[in-house]
Amino acid sequence: MSLPTDDAARKALPIFDGVLMYFPDAVAEVAAVSKAGNDQHNPGEPLHWARGKSMDQFNTALRHLMDHRLGTARDTDGRMHLGKAAWRVLAALQLALEAEKETGAAASATAPGFSVAGN
Repeated sequence: MSLPTDDAARKALPIFDGVLMYFPDAVAEVAAVSKAGNDQHNPGEPLHWARGKSMDQFNTALRHLMDHRLGTARDTDGRMHLGKAAWRVLAALQLALEAEKETGAAASATAPGFSVAGN
């Protein structure tokens, strides 16, 4: 799915009310995770997703979920494991949507842009 350009379709997609206002604290944590990751992996560079680095979204997301579930809420950098898992799931979703847009077919874990080997 892409952001619609049609006025009626944009109004039918409540990004602000239906996502940001439902989960304001969670979205803020994911944003903090994004900034911390950029500072770690791209020091001194503007905030951006360096897609070629650390591409194993699924295993990394699950590791963060497990860390949280096993009682460690925060990672060594102070960010929440659930926030890091959410970032990874959003990354996987973005890649799947982009792959689907390119191929016209539903993307799976083996679609381009997905890593199935541990990185």
